[in-house]
Amino acid sequence: MQWIDVRSDTVTQPTPAMREAMFNAEVGDDVYGDDPTVQALEQLAAEKLGKEAALFVPTGNFGNQLAIFTHCQRGDEVILEESCHIVWHETGGAAVIGGVQLRTIVGVDGVMSPEAIEQRIRVGEDIHWPRTGLICLENAHCNGRVIPLEAMAASAEAARRHHVPVHLDGARIFNAAAHLGCEARDIAQYADTVMFCLSKGLAAPVGSILAGSADFIARARRNRKLLGGGMRQAGVIAAPGIVALNEMVDRLKDDHANARYLAERLATLPCVEVKLEDVHINMVWFRFTADIDVAELMAALRQAGVKANPPEGGLMRIVTHWQVRREDLDRLVEALQRVLSD
Repeated sequence: MQWIDVRSDTVTQPTPAMREAMFNAEVGDDVYGDDPTVQALEQLAAEKLGKEAALFVPTGNFGNQLAIFTHCQRGDEVILEESCHIVWHETGGAAVIGGVQLRTIVGVDGVMSPEAIEQRIRVGEDIHWPRTGLICLENAHCNGRVIPLEAMAASAEAARRHHVPVHLDGARIFNAAAHLGCEARDIAQYADTVMFCLSKGLAAPVGSILAGSADFIARARRNRKLLGGGMRQAGVIAAPGIVALNEMVDRLKDDHANARYLAERLATLPCVEVKLEDVHINMVWFRFTADIDVAELMAALRQAGVKANPPEGGLMRIVTHWQVRREDLDRLVEALQRVLSD
């Protein structure tokens, strides 16, 4: 049986073109700065985001924590939305690596109001206060919603009025751009630094990018080495990143269309609640409105050849990607329907 894996878009297999690029990649030693394929990827990524420079890093988590570590001094405070990835899914790395504390804001669908941001920026030199070292935004948000450009602009303006840098967790920035009908650089312009993942919907097997000013990236490169992220003949894993940026960005809209198709089909099932207005990218979140035997549900999905993460608190997530077809989604829905109809 051919498995359908909808746990995340991190499970994507590299395309044939990526495998060929890996095989043929010209390499050097990236710690010495002489891997031409890594250099080509970094230059391409910087151009895509409208930034001066970029740095290839192993993971998105690494990229976000490297940004915080490079922007901040120990004891600084970082302002960010309370349900964002850095708060929930990065194992407390900001405390361990950067030595900072997180000051969260309850957002609306992942959006922080500029007024709330300004209220939390430490103004003045009170010796009891930490320094506000950074504001972090996220787009697309890990709840699957895309933050409008006007909200990005308002947050950035609030930060810049107080001379506080902005970092964007743009793990799925190209998905966000596809939803908004703009370029990734149109989103990235509102942040001093940006991280995005090559290994999610763009389907590269490994790697992320941290981009910003040339000076910031020079400091981040040193800190990457300090954190153990210096890589040697990294061109073999950078090569599929180049393919990802050249060939996989424009097709993300197909994943979004498939997610919308799935959401509309799920909405017809008994005991399933889907907010269609929240399906912006390749994620579908839905809630079971009745008690569900989770073990039975997951067994039925496995029997149908579907790998999915179980629901948490009645809420379940399905993620589409380049290896998920409409007929795969039909098989998933049919398996759910059998369970819910029993």
